[in-house]
Amino acid sequence: METVGEKKRYKVVYDRANCIGVLTCVAFYPNRWETNKQENKADLVGGKEEANSPGTWVLEFTEEELEKFKASADVCPVKVIHIFDLETNEEIKL
Repeated sequence: METVGEKKRYKVVYDRANCIGVLTCVAFYPNRWETNKQENKADLVGGKEEANSPGTWVLEFTEEELEKFKASADVCPVKVIHIFDLETNEEIKL
């Protein structure tokens, strides 16, 4: 349950291993996605690679960024960007 002053939290789970480098996420949300020129894939700015799942990056964020993350996930042609509600652990449908 959300209390006064607390913001709803989400996480983005990025399957970087399966990114094909179209980089539409970078165009839609350049504050959180940037081009890795060596690999021609997107990097999740501020994200951390999961130790138990190499190639998968995770970042927690608040509701202020939700619409921009949803837009970047929606334009990904291979659907490797997933957003979850941290309270329910359910994936946010786009």
